[in-house]
Amino acid sequence: MKLRNTIHILWLSGILLLSSCSTKKDAFVNRNWHALNTKYNVLYNGNLAFEEGRDQLNESYRDNYWEVLPVERLEVKDEIKLDSEDNNPNFERAEDKATKAIQKHSMEIGNQERNPQTDEAFLLLGKARYFDQRYVPAIEAFNYVLQKYAESDKLNEATIWREKTNIRLENDELAIKNLKRLLKYEKLKDQEYADARAMLAQAYINLNAPDTAIQQLKIASAYTRKNSEKGRYFFIIGQLYNELGFRDSANLAFNEIIDLGRSTPRVYWVNAHLHKIRNTEVTEENKEELSEYLTWLELNRENRPFLDKIFREIAVYNNTLGKDSLSLAYYNKSLAATDNSPQILALNYEDLAEYHFDENNYKVAGAYFDSVLPNLPENTKKYRAIRKKLDNLEDVITYENTVQYTDSVISLYRMPQIEREAFFQAYIDELKAKAEEEIAREEEKLSAGFAAFETSKGGKENKGKFYFYNITSLGYGKTEFKRRWGNRALEDNWRWSNKASAQTLDTDNIDALAAEDGPEILTEEQKYSLEYYLAKVPTSKEVIDSLSRERNFANYQLGLIYKEKFKENLLAAGKLEEVLKSQPEERLILPSKYNLYKIYEEVGSPLASTMKENIINNHPSSRYAEILLNPRAVLEASEDGPEAQYARLYKLFEKQEFLRVITGAEETINRFTGDPIVPKLEMLKATAIGRLQGFKEFKEALNYVALNYPNQAEGKKAQQIVAEQLPKLEPNGFSSESFEPQGNWKVVFPFKRSNDEEALRLLKRLRQTIEDLRYSNIVSKDIYNLEDEFVVVHGFKSRDFALGFTELLKNNKDYRIRNENFVILSDNYKTIQIHKNLKDYKRLKLTPKP
Repeated sequence: MKLRNTIHILWLSGILLLSSCSTKKDAFVNRNWHALNTKYNVLYNGNLAFEEGRDQLNESYRDNYWEVLPVERLEVKDEIKLDSEDNNPNFERAEDKATKAIQKHSMEIGNQERNPQTDEAFLLLGKARYFDQRYVPAIEAFNYVLQKYAESDKLNEATIWREKTNIRLENDELAIKNLKRLLKYEKLKDQEYADARAMLAQAYINLNAPDTAIQQLKIASAYTRKNSEKGRYFFIIGQLYNELGFRDSANLAFNEIIDLGRSTPRVYWVNAHLHKIRNTEVTEENKEELSEYLTWLELNRENRPFLDKIFREIAVYNNTLGKDSLSLAYYNKSLAATDNSPQILALNYEDLAEYHFDENNYKVAGAYFDSVLPNLPENTKKYRAIRKKLDNLEDVITYENTVQYTDSVISLYRMPQIEREAFFQAYIDELKAKAEEEIAREEEKLSAGFAAFETSKGGKENKGKFYFYNITSLGYGKTEFKRRWGNRALEDNWRWSNKASAQTLDTDNIDALAAEDGPEILTEEQKYSLEYYLAKVPTSKEVIDSLSRERNFANYQLGLIYKEKFKENLLAAGKLEEVLKSQPEERLILPSKYNLYKIYEEVGSPLASTMKENIINNHPSSRYAEILLNPRAVLEASEDGPEAQYARLYKLFEKQEFLRVITGAEETINRFTGDPIVPKLEMLKATAIGRLQGFKEFKEALNYVALNYPNQAEGKKAQQIVAEQLPKLEPNGFSSESFEPQGNWKVVFPFKRSNDEEALRLLKRLRQTIEDLRYSNIVSKDIYNLEDEFVVVHGFKSRDFALGFTELLKNNKDYRIRNENFVILSDNYKTIQIHKNLKDYKRLKLTPKP
């Protein structure tokens, strides 16, 4: 009986369970069954995954406290994501759970949803898509809630999330309009009200309306119940006030964060203190107070995760007071403490680069600027500015090295022989003293090691035994020797046998000598030989004159770089004055004087009028004198200016007037020495030389451009051509034409340039002939050298076709063109134009074949 009742109960329960699973039946059991399953099973697990994913985002997100923070902590990537592309697994799981809740538990009966949890499933679906940065599908989910569930208690939340998504899609005006309507017509909970106001603030920040954003954030901070949000909102308020220039109001906002204490994240609390310090001008009255303030932040154990920011602020404070050593120490401490914070790294490296640049340590400054770039986002204004500064600094380093080298060598050359010998002997004595100190130090360390060994257990056990019979002592000695000296051969001067490379020299003059031929491995005898160093000093007057010219040009270039690119007028004036004092070439005198005049005028120096009179009186016919007498000549687009001259010369180049280009470029270069147009003129001149005179002269001209303008775009281009293209053009041999009947062939009609009119007549007749015959060939007139030119018909597919064309021209009564000509393979024509070796080609053609 009991078994029968049990079976009946189980059977009825199964029927009830099966009937309640139906989503098409609007019954009390069905509704509650699906609602409970949705809420406590599917959505519960979906919400857990969603919160876990959001926590991961918060942990991985790094705020940039040197820019206005976004209201919401979410890193937005620029690339567009597809629905199935690289999604966060937690948000994927949340989306799957939301989709499962909708597909398996939605009860849409009679166009009305009977499961009260379905709207929350759609809301979770939209939020998961939002944090996966799939904003269009997210908006679809939020709109579905708003349109389908008019009685839902999630409508306000769905509206706020939809407008958050609109803001991410840069629809800020639409978001503001919808949020204002929500605030006006709907009754919101406190947290919803705070969220809506915060999103309004973000939209106004995006629209560059900081004052309105501040008001919205103040309201949001008053209504939010989350102290983490309160601290963030106050911090953004402070940043916006700083942007508007209201430091006192900003500090009031930062004080609000400080008053929150431990109830808000520590990162806001620490940065609020640091921003307050930045907003305080350092004076004699408050510098001690600020120092104590910073020290208190540094020593507070709870601030250890933020020491990189604190150390940086201390470095900036000491830099403001001119305490360079302390400032540098704290910059380095900040770099050491920084963990995955590119903003701090970039700021610290930039400050260190600027410091070393001001101290004229250009190599060190360049290294620091080079370290800034990897910590900046590319394609930003800041990145491009640092990149340009680094490029300019590379020029400075090159020229400063040149000046240092030439100055040092010239100084040694000018020393009397006795002084020179005394100078080098002092250096050799210093080297010997250092070597002896190093030997003594190593022996002392070795003795200390043995003494320590004797007190050890192994040393006591073998005490009294001769060293070489004491196995433990012997092993220790061998190990220590190898560690210190490596593997050494048994020979005289064994200490130095593998240390023949020159040590770092302390004297700049000797550094310069060592740099003359690049790094050199010195033998022990050379290192301590007075004769070796004396022999390195140049004795030829021509060499010294060449070094003087090189130094003057480098100083001139440095003056221009400091003046134009770095706006360092004092440094620029010093370099240009040095040029004028060093008997420079004529081409450097006038531009140096003019640039000095511009510097003196800019800084308001009385020397400006003196320099102006000097230029007008000593160089009355120069362009610079004309500019000084008639300043409007610079403003007017003068046809005689450097750009106009270059344009005219380039047109002549296109017309193959290469000799006029060369002579005109030389004249223009002499006239506009020091102008930025000069490297372009030199490059145009070099190209014209190559077209007119051939490979060898072109190579020499390019080398001149590369050596004299190594840091200009034209110099770098010339260097690239010399290194990469000239080796390919250097072979001057000819391809065998008998084995290449197919290919690209040309028919060449040679003329003397004095007979140019006849060449032009033939050019016209050939073009007309090509048109009449409906050929696709091209006819051109090419300059060969100063005396010869060619009229060339290009584009024959075979030698026979080219020869047939010449026969047609010669015998056809309509043409009767019997001018001297020859057929040549295109590669060979290129060779004779590059190397100007037409005679070699003709000699090869006339040589009988064996």
